[in-house]
Amino acid sequence: MVEKNDVTRLTYEQALAELETIVNTLESEQRSLEEALSLFARGQALTQHCTTLLDKAELKVRQVSDAMLETPTAED
Repeated sequence: MVEKNDVTRLTYEQALAELETIVNTLESEQRSLEEALSLFARGQALTQHCTTLLDKAELKVRQVSDAMLETPTAED
């Protein structure tokens, strides 16, 4: 597992895969409270990172869409 500070280095796909692993681990295995809290904190960091990446992607899509709407076509 990558250190917490390295979450921002992960791609969306990597972060999501690790988050899925954490969820499965927490649902299926008995962990000490300390381990469970550590996994939960890591999951929170991964969730925030995924949200940030999705927000950035949405902004890019909107910018491209807006640019396409503003660009005159040959028919104009």
